[in-house]
Amino acid sequence: MQTNRARDLGIPFEGKPGKFNAITDVPGVEVGYSTVIEESKTGKPEVGKGPVRTGVTAVLPRGKGRSFEDFVFAGWFSLNGYGEMTGTLAIDETGFMQGPFLITNTCSVGVVRDAVDEWAASHGFSMHLSTVAETSDIKLNDMEGFHVRKEHAFAAIEAASSGYVAEGNIGGGTGMICYGFKGGTGTSSRIVKIDDREYVLGVLAQTNHGESHQLIVAGMPVGLELPGNLGFSRGIRPYSERGKSSIIIVIATDAPMMPHQLKRIARRASLGLAKTGAISSNGSGDIFLAFSTGNSGAALRPNEYNVTILPNSEMDYLFEATVEATEEAIINSLIAARTMTGFSGTVNALPHDLLLEILRKHNRLANVPGS
Repeated sequence: MQTNRARDLGIPFEGKPGKFNAITDVPGVEVGYSTVIEESKTGKPEVGKGPVRTGVTAVLPRGKGRSFEDFVFAGWFSLNGYGEMTGTLAIDETGFMQGPFLITNTCSVGVVRDAVDEWAASHGFSMHLSTVAETSDIKLNDMEGFHVRKEHAFAAIEAASSGYVAEGNIGGGTGMICYGFKGGTGTSSRIVKIDDREYVLGVLAQTNHGESHQLIVAGMPVGLELPGNLGFSRGIRPYSERGKSSIIIVIATDAPMMPHQLKRIARRASLGLAKTGAISSNGSGDIFLAFSTGNSGAALRPNEYNVTILPNSEMDYLFEATVEATEEAIINSLIAARTMTGFSGTVNALPHDLLLEILRKHNRLANVPGS
């Protein structure tokens, strides 16, 4: 029986998660999706005709209203830059991310970027340098048919909410492939205690990277022990034959940090990614963004103002939380994903039974009867 999350299967992770074990555990953060699934209009795969397996994911740092005017301090990092994230020059120059953060497929970055600014203008906000990122779903989706429209970006923004966050084949992650199996969207969070203060750090990842032999789960080389060619059951060849794969990771926290500190946080996502087996290949767009919801109102003040900043000496707690939550978000994307047939064939979900068999053999399961 398939289960939605890695912890439900007894896969162990370090650290204490928040209530929802999601990026929305950070107060004020909302997530919304628009999923676009359509069958081929001609009965066979054809560019411009489908099938369509794609969508848009929206992360709103301060909810639908305040995200478009009360900008957040942010920093970003490219582990390998064969990908796109708009708005990064403005983040480097000003230290602020304007509005929400959206993720879609490679061919839809432009329309989604424009849609965010149009949505903002239609709701009375002035915002022109949106942050939109991508990964390629070309194997399962008619990506070059350009099926994502501005209405899909609008829908993702308007659907944004706090609390529970769906994972797997949803939003921008709908048609993505991870370690040779069906990937998509995953999230996780950590509670961070520093002396008498408590902060939350959350991660959301759109996973579309890696080869099956590289997969590591709970420290075990699962990919080497799984039978070969489980993921690509029909029509689709492994990513290694094209050398292209990507992952977008967004990190949110309510800890008060400045842009240079958030860039340091974004870099640490690399270590969580590595714990799942990734090597960040030549054709990979591995781009990470971190933002802080602290210092509300800083972007709105026209005159001199004071900000609160976490001492650098205390950042190790946030570094550790970033690594832990990134690892779990990636594995959650695999556990939640379901087998999907699309433009070029079928990609299977990671088989839970075989995964558990391997982890059980290595005594790496927790809280599961019979483990």
